Amino acid sequence: MEIHVIRHTAVENPENLCYGFSDISLRNNFCEDFNDVNFDEKFDKVFSSPSRRCTLFGDHFKFNYKTDERLREMNFGDWEMKKWTDIPKEEIDPWYDDFVHIKATGGENLLEMQSRVLSFWNELTSETRVDKVLIITHGGVIRLILQSILKFPLENIFKIQIDYGKKMIIEFNEGHFSVRKLNV
Repeated sequence: MEIHVIRHTAVENPENLCYGFSDISLRNNFCEDFNDVNFDEKFDKVFSSPSRRCTLFGDHFKFNYKTDERLREMNFGDWEMKKWTDIPKEEIDPWYDDFVHIKATGGENLLEMQSRVLSFWNELTSETRVDKVLIITHGGVIRLILQSILKFPLENIFKIQIDYGKKMIIEFNEGHFSVRKLNV
């Protein structure tokens, strides 16, 4: 199975807001960003995060996609749509120190997000009748998929740059994964 995983294109976020589950808009010229996307157009199955910034991509390219809640970005709970600098220091400092286990009030931590993402991933990779798949999602989801394949510590997850509007290609064959391309 060949799995293409693409991050949505850039968002409009001049105030540096914390967003994950929130529906933040793509940049005003997102159609131009779509023109820069490089991918094949023939897939057996296409999945998308239900976030509008992902479904717009699927709609633009007229994919017959299925949304899956497990493909959403991290839920930042009460921090959603607040400026990062406006989140109280006594709340955000513990998260900066241990984002794997600590969560925003009403949100989720990285372990909880990992559990839902891997639920989707394990279900997908157990399919036997699919040759080529596209997943339209977020940087955090892509990092967690890479972490599950490469088995590096979760604490290192943000050391991987996942570019807007770029994809990675993963080959899955006889139970083995190979990351063939990243940020293409």
